[in-house]
Amino acid sequence: MVPGLPTVMVGGQSRTGRGEGRPRSEGVRMSASVIETHGLTKLFGARAAVRDVDLEVRPGTCFGFLGPNGAGKTTLIRMLLGLARPTRGTIAVRGHAVPAHLREALARVGAMVEEPRFYPYLSARENLSVFAAPLAPEAARRIRGVLARVGLEDRAGDRVGTYSLGMRQRLGVARSLLSDPELLVLDEPSNGLDPAGIAEFRGMIRGFVEDEGRTVFLSSHLLDEIERTCDDVAIVNRGAVVAQGGIGALLAEGRRGLVVQVDRPEAARAVLAPIPAIRGVELGPRHRILVDVDPIDDHAAIQVSRILVEAGVGVAGLWPQVETLEQRYLALTADLAPDDELGDPLHTPAPPGVPRRRSEGRARRPAPRVRA
Repeated sequence: MVPGLPTVMVGGQSRTGRGEGRPRSEGVRMSASVIETHGLTKLFGARAAVRDVDLEVRPGTCFGFLGPNGAGKTTLIRMLLGLARPTRGTIAVRGHAVPAHLREALARVGAMVEEPRFYPYLSARENLSVFAAPLAPEAARRIRGVLARVGLEDRAGDRVGTYSLGMRQRLGVARSLLSDPELLVLDEPSNGLDPAGIAEFRGMIRGFVEDEGRTVFLSSHLLDEIERTCDDVAIVNRGAVVAQGGIGALLAEGRRGLVVQVDRPEAARAVLAPIPAIRGVELGPRHRILVDVDPIDDHAAIQVSRILVEAGVGVAGLWPQVETLEQRYLALTADLAPDDELGDPLHTPAPPGVPRRRSEGRARRPAPRVRA
């Protein structure tokens, strides 16, 4: 490693760029996009780990890269950081081409790829001193501050070998902050953490974005964490991006409507289908129908219920249903049919208080055997 140069840590290895980091007082560099790829592809023999990926990450946001294990998330991150060369396609990080101008691209980038590794017999403070040595002189002066930022100030003098996995993950983030990055790239940072640790990580990441103006590129297979933490998301499956955009925009594209549990579904559809404000009525299992109406609010629910009751259709329950990120994700990554139970709002459990049909609550008792 060359003294004074920014270093991207990947597991226990380092990657050194040669661009000089700017002091934080100059503020976060703003551009049209912090990360941009076009047609990015990585082949391993005949197998495509990443296929024609187009990404655009806005500055000052948390961008989630969501996909199942083996979908190509880590391979893409390694290409962004210059640790793997693409088979074809283009990459720009902070406005600089990768790998052609890797030094400039990584000058203000911090990364944690795979599980962070440290010298177990050294303290957290001593480990960071080792990693700060090849960086700019300001890095060593940031050690106390970054340890406090990730909540390790009180344990800074303890040997890292005594740390839990969650503490080592936080120390990995502290190490990535030594160069005062404008872009943080975190690969599965919540792996192995308990619910309390995941919640702490979520708050820390949102603080990086909202309080410090950094951009965070977050790879994960945890649906709930992406939905709670990120502003934008790209869903990847088998190496290809199958959906990309704001969380709200992706959910708006999914199925939504009023789920109504009735005694006569066919009659209910016949009553509701001719009404101009209703765009469609879909029959489902368990005596349910999905009414496509916009907006989905109390007024719409009252009107639908009143129309059905006045027509002599019994209504057992009615509730709004908006497709969750989990349902959207499963539909996009598991090649589900539109009516598959995993991605279908008509198959989701009714909210508390809505009567459940016998088949929903428990299995039917087998009919008694009759002796011949």
